[in-house]
This record gives sequence, C-alpha cells and structure tokens, in this order.
Amino acid sequence: MYMQQSKSLKINKSVIDNPVMKRNPSQKRAIAHLSGPMMVLAGPGSGKTSVIVERTAHMIQEGKIPASSVLVVTFSRAAAVEMKERFLKFTGVQRTGVTFGTFHGVFYGILKQAYGLNGGNILSEEEKYAILRELVVNCAAEQSQEGDFVEDIAKEISVVKGGRIALEHYYSSCCPDEVFRQIFQGYRKVLNERRKLDFDDMLLSCYELLKKRKDILSAWQKKFHYILVDEFQDINHLQYDIVKMLAAPENNLFVVGDDDQSIYHFRGAHPEIMLNFPEDFKNAETVILNINYRCSGNILDTAMKVIDHNENRYVKKLSTPNEPGEPVQIKEFRNPRDEYMAVAGLLRNRMEEGDNIEDTALLFRTNQEAEGLVAALMEYGVPFTMKEKLPNLFRHWICRNMIAYLKMAEGDRSRSTFLEIMNRPNRYIARDALTEKNVDFKALGEFYKDKDWMCDRITTMETHLRILKTMAPYAAINFIRNGMGYEEYLQEYARYRKIKPEELMETLNRIHESARGMKTLEEWMAYMDEYTRKLEEQAKKQDVKREGVVISTLHAVKGLEYDNVYIMNVNEGSMPYRKAVLEAHLEEERRLFYVGMTRAKKKLCLYYVRQQYEKEREPSRFLEEAGL
Repeated sequence: MYMQQSKSLKINKSVIDNPVMKRNPSQKRAIAHLSGPMMVLAGPGSGKTSVIVERTAHMIQEGKIPASSVLVVTFSRAAAVEMKERFLKFTGVQRTGVTFGTFHGVFYGILKQAYGLNGGNILSEEEKYAILRELVVNCAAEQSQEGDFVEDIAKEISVVKGGRIALEHYYSSCCPDEVFRQIFQGYRKVLNERRKLDFDDMLLSCYELLKKRKDILSAWQKKFHYILVDEFQDINHLQYDIVKMLAAPENNLFVVGDDDQSIYHFRGAHPEIMLNFPEDFKNAETVILNINYRCSGNILDTAMKVIDHNENRYVKKLSTPNEPGEPVQIKEFRNPRDEYMAVAGLLRNRMEEGDNIEDTALLFRTNQEAEGLVAALMEYGVPFTMKEKLPNLFRHWICRNMIAYLKMAEGDRSRSTFLEIMNRPNRYIARDALTEKNVDFKALGEFYKDKDWMCDRITTMETHLRILKTMAPYAAINFIRNGMGYEEYLQEYARYRKIKPEELMETLNRIHESARGMKTLEEWMAYMDEYTRKLEEQAKKQDVKREGVVISTLHAVKGLEYDNVYIMNVNEGSMPYRKAVLEAHLEEERRLFYVGMTRAKKKLCLYYVRQQYEKEREPSRFLEEAGL
C-alpha cells in the first residue's frame, strides 16, 4: 500500500510538470489516478474525453499497467471509435492492446467466448421490428398502422429487460397492460424459437452467465483489471450490475459523467445510479471538472441558474476562462409561423453576407415540432441538415384519415379508403359487412337491415360525406373534428394508448393548419406531395454531404457544440414537455434544457410564442428560472 502511494505521488508530479498537457488541477488529479474507484463529475465542455484518453495513456506509460488489462466502455460505436482514434493520436502509436468498446460489444464478446455464438444468433433491428409489427397486428390491430406505436412497444420491452422488471409488476405507458404483456410474451417466444438474442438479451444473458459461472467471471476480472466508463450518467441498472461484477474485487473502476446531463430515462438511465456511486464504493475519490472551456460567461451563468433549481443533484459551481460575450437573447413571437420565418430570414441574410451557417444549430424538444421550420427554410432556400429523420406529418395516420374522408366525399368508394375511417369515430361497422372491392352504402344498409341504430349511423355518414363535398379542405377538417365526432374519437384513443390527448390534438392541429388557404383537395394534396418530394431530396443530399444549419432535438445534440444555438418553442408544454408531471420528470426536463443551453459557445437565443392554433401559450418556467 505504501509503495502504491509513493508511486502515485511520483506520477502525479510528472503529470503536473509535463508542459504538454496544460491541464487544470482537477483534470491532472483525474489523469494521475491509478488504482481504486474514482468518479469524475465532468460538467459540459470540461474536456472529459481528453481526460479519459490521457488517463488511459498515463496508466500505461507512467503506471506500467499492461494495455491489454484496460477496458474503456462507451455507449455508442461512434464514441468508441473516436475515443480509440484520439488515444492513438495522443500516444503516437498505430495500434494498442486497450479495449475500446460499447457495452453491447464487450458483453457480446463474453457471451461469444462462453457459448460459441455467431452473428446468426443476433437479432437484427429489421427482424426485431418485423416480429413486433406482426405481434401488434394480432394483439392490437387498430394500432398496427401507427409507426410510433411499434417503436413505443420496443422501448418498453427494452426498459423491462434493462431494469430486470418482473412482467407482472410492469405497467405500460403506451397501451393496456394486458396488451403489452401479450406482445412481450409473444416476442420472447419467437426469439426463443429462433434461438436469437436482441441487444437487451445480450446484457441479460451476460449478467446471468457471470452470476452462474464464477470461473468465467474470474477470468474476465483478470482480463479487464482496469475499467473506465464514459457518460456514466446514461448507464442503466443492468449495465451497472455487470460492470460492478467485472470490476470486483479490486474495484479499479473509473467513471466519468455528469448527473446534470442525465436525459435518457426512457432508456432506463437513472441519475440515482451516479448519485449513489459513493455509497456503492465507500473508498471512491470524487473529482469535479468544474471549468467549462466551451461557453461564454453569460451563457454558462444563465444555464447554471436553470440547473440550480434541481434538488436531486451534485452541487457544482462551474466557471469559464472565456469572455462574458453576448447576453443570452430571449425573443417573443406571435405564433410559430412568425418564429420560423424570422429565423429562416435571419439565416438567409447571413448567407447573403457570406457567413458560414454550419456553425448554427436550431433545437426543438421533439422532432415533430421542426416540421414548420423545415417548410420555412425550404421556402427561403436555406440549406439544412437534420440530426434525426424528420417524420413526415402527411404520412401520419391522422392525416391519412382526413384525406380518406375528403376522398370519399368526392366519390371514392374503394374498400381500402373506407377501412381507414369507417370506425373513426366508432360506428361499430364490421369488416364482414364489406364483401366487395368497392363500398356500396345501400348494400351496407341491407347488411344491417335488422339493426335500425346501425342503419341510422350509415345514413348519417352518407349525409356527412355530402356536406363535406361542398367544403374546402380547411372547413371540411373542422367539420370532421367537431361535427362528426373525430375529436371525441381521439380522446378515447388517447385513453387506450395511455397518452395525453394533447399530443394527438397537436398533430391534428398541424395537419389542419396546413390546409388553410387550400381551395380543393387536389391543391392540398399537391402541396403535400411537393413537401414530401423536397423532404426526400433533403434526405438524399444528407447522405452525400451534410451542409447548412443543423436542426435537431435537444436529446440528439448531447456531446456536440456550436457557435450559435437557437432553442425554439421555449413554452410550457414543450419545455418542460407536457408529459412531465412528477417532480423527477420535471427535473429531467430541466436537465434536457440545460444540455441544449450548454451546446452554445458564443450565442444563445431562446424563442417562445404567444399563440398557437388560435390558443394562448405560456412561456416556459425555465425562462424565469434563468433570470430572463
């Protein structure tokens, strides 16, 4: 023990005296750490990646630790590749024995060696969603055409597995519990039959293997004698349990993260894991990287005012050597259209002045909100890159419903069109009543001739279609919503899906607004087709070359930075998101806003609107917390 301490002191001095590193005292302390557990609380822009890279190099070069005994774990393959490349560049070598990998990659390697697995045993994402879609058709036919439903189910399956939650104790947030359990059990059965593992099974199987086979656990403990974990705040319970097993008994575990940037609760991440680390490892050292090299003084001060309102966190005081810079700008707009056109116009002016707009990010809480801005940018000819795929509003099932109603009003009687809307709202028309390719209302009435109440409903539907025929799209959609009971249907559907009705209403509102000023269905559909074509062109451009301003959700820009950041729609209901009711959820929303704010290096603009869809909207509480 005494020798280790002496060696550590010597190494620490070598780090301090090394003029190449030019690190601050907290960074130097983290880099010089050799053995035992350590938690590094790394604020945004504090150089955490450099610390991990240089600490890894220091362990090998100064600590004489074999490279092959070091494991660096990240959450994405891209992050692992970047970390390795930076390490090789820093050390000036072409290859290394250090393992840089993802949780899934490392744990699969353990399973592969134990069970002789190969690529054929791993379930691809395509296979996974094909299985889930089939199960959804069988268990929840009404939702089978909704793209987001299958994704929601997939996320919840992952949470159940990652949290090792007993199925009978899990309560679904996207559908009735019995429906979710039926889909989950069906999914598990198919995977067993095909002898396949999905990504979550890799973790579960690895955990069970190491629990059961102490000899295998011991071998891997000797192999990975030193473990470094990046973005520790994003770890789930299962990942953490495996890491703890591998790190024992010496516990040479070095974790780096920021509890203030824990924003992936929907993936099973919990800030409490990081907050409890000192309890799990009583002798753990804690280092705070409290100097932000990214943001201007004003941006950092404003962001800190917001995050300081969270109670469940490590208290940190961050500072920056950078100049105060511009004050954080706050701006009010009458409605989103004015907001988006103003931003598009501003960017167009910058382009005409010869400015590079690639240093600019436009951030939203959800990517659905970006639809209006994308339209404005295309109108102004401003190039942009989407961090995530923008869902096409006009491919949404609610839009398909509106189009189906208008098509039927114009005489379309195809069975496929009728099926879209025959029970939206619910009229209790059975598919068995549709025997031909085209729907005949007289034949439909004949089918239900013994049920007067059904005949009345069919007659009413015919009457409604005749009324719709006389209306322009905007007025027609208004009639469908309020005169035909479609909004009541969405309310019922929201209760079934366990989602807030406002989410569906907002989508309907955006569709409704897009029809404003359109004289005919043909004109509206031509607009939709043109928008879709431009969207597809943009996607193809991005595959070849990324250019222009970046449009992204707050989630997708974590770890990135830009000279100029505009956060759009900083309103209640967007930030914090309307789903956030519990205090824990509000704190995560605040962390998410903080992440967005701290992406900005020089300029931060926070924009909000006063009205949307003819309803008043309140500015976000976060603006008041920021002192703006």
